[in-house]
Amino acid sequence: MRVLVLHAHPDPESYGAALHEAAITALRSAGHDVDDCDLYAEGFDAVLSRAERVGYHDLAGNTLPVAGYVERLRAAEALVLCFPVWNFGYPAILKGYFDRVFLPGVSFRLVDGKVRPNLWNIRRLVAVTSYGGTRWRARLMGDPPRKAVCRVLRAVCHPAARPLYLAHYDMNRATPVTRAAFLGDVARKLEKL
Repeated sequence: MRVLVLHAHPDPESYGAALHEAAITALRSAGHDVDDCDLYAEGFDAVLSRAERVGYHDLAGNTLPVAGYVERLRAAEALVLCFPVWNFGYPAILKGYFDRVFLPGVSFRLVDGKVRPNLWNIRRLVAVTSYGGTRWRARLMGDPPRKAVCRVLRAVCHPAARPLYLAHYDMNRATPVTRAAFLGDVARKLEKL
């Protein structure tokens, strides 16, 4: 399967980077064709410009500023997101990716004014993430990142796409043992993707 991995962490020495590496290694060892998109390393510009916003609905040209990223997304059969949860949301660079790349004609299309999913090529959706707070705290806040992946992103993918949400909660009190256990869990689950 062709897998696009979107990695969104600025520190290559972080636990987030270790999760990203575990995901890439597991996917490749399972025989998948992996397109590793490290948004920070690639210098992805997360800012949606005025010109892009004005031309947002122009299907003939709205993808031009991000054509390479659109091409990579359209070539994928699975999408794996590796990101830390910051302030109960995505890192800005990942949010900017969605703002700039998930365009009309790419991730959705308008039919009689109604939004219809357009990423039918994405049949698997995975998130590998970490939270500073506990699962209970995330639930109390409504767990926006989980909903954003399992509901919002899933809604624009193939109707049969099953989301897999892998989260290490309570990183503020994590130990080497809990971090290693989660790394192993991520590797095992992604080898079965």
